[in-house]
Amino acid sequence: MIATHRSAATPTLRQLRANLGLSREKMGRLLSVSAKTVENWEREGRWPSDDARRGQLATLAEICELGLTVYTPEGFIRFMTTPMKVFDYHTALHEFELGHADRVLGALAVDYEGAGY
Repeated sequence: MIATHRSAATPTLRQLRANLGLSREKMGRLLSVSAKTVENWEREGRWPSDDARRGQLATLAEICELGLTVYTPEGFIRFMTTPMKVFDYHTALHEFELGHADRVLGALAVDYEGAGY
């Protein structure tokens, strides 16, 4: 059986959602589940049981970790929600939803190195 609980170093789903400035509805949309499912996961203190969604959440956690290293919490939320030329005028959240997490991580890495957008 695959463990559905997070490790001690992993943020809770609620913390991750808060760091991203997302409602349960928006988090559910990113993961293709209902807001009620997100609520249940949070209440039970667990992550999804399927590998695909756990992988998506792990990637979001990585994006958050790097983003909060580069930006203030408010700046990171702005980075995630502002349409940018580097993302063809989409937001970083939309890029993630489209399956382009690597583009988001790449933009954060450039900002971390100081080049900025």
